[in-house]
Amino acid sequence: MKEIDANQVNYLELGQTIRSLGGEVAVRNCLGHRFIGAGLRDMTLQLYGIPGNALGAYLDGAKIVVHGNAQDAVGDTMNAGRIVIHGDIGDTAGYAMRGGEIFVRGDAGYRAGIHMKEYQEHIPVMIIGGRAGSFLGEYQAGGILVVLGLHDGGEEKRPIVSNYPCTGMHGGRLFLRSACEDILFPDQVTPRPATAEDLAVLAPYLRSYAREFGLDFDALMDAPYTVVTPGSKNPYQQMYVAN
Repeated sequence: MKEIDANQVNYLELGQTIRSLGGEVAVRNCLGHRFIGAGLRDMTLQLYGIPGNALGAYLDGAKIVVHGNAQDAVGDTMNAGRIVIHGDIGDTAGYAMRGGEIFVRGDAGYRAGIHMKEYQEHIPVMIIGGRAGSFLGEYQAGGILVVLGLHDGGEEKRPIVSNYPCTGMHGGRLFLRSACEDILFPDQVTPRPATAEDLAVLAPYLRSYAREFGLDFDALMDAPYTVVTPGSKNPYQQMYVAN
């Protein structure tokens, strides 16, 4: 594996060096470097430190593993590949992602999965191991969004999702590893207990997630799940179509 020390290297130089090396690359001493892995194909990056905004933006088949936290806009508009975060992520992760997978061991900030979409066989998937902030799945148009709520840490029990989840949702599915009695959803979506058919859709992705983080797949599945889907394909159609 080739290695890069990102200390004293600006984000443009770091990106150029990664592309020139190709193959499997470890980057050490990441500290806010933006756009790492943007548009990459056919590479594996192992990142140590805290990469900056837009990690893996437009990712097109590469794999990125972060051994720590990441900042905002992880996987912005990514097409394919996998991003694995062993810590927490900031806001707007997976913004408009249209393929590939984002696996997060910890928590996510606001607006995770905003405007996720899918096309034919391209189905974006984001799995958040901890909790998610407000506006989760805002304007979601496709794909699979999952929150597991695994990390209580002895603190006061809070919902695994904060305020206004699924606002404007008009496609895709949200899975929550919870019965969701304490979560308020907008009127335009339908939350319900996940069926065996729903869980069969989720299982392959959750198995991959468990493998990445060394977790027990059966234990992850052994819990009540709620699935949320839109009540209509276009809840705002009446706002744009004349009578």
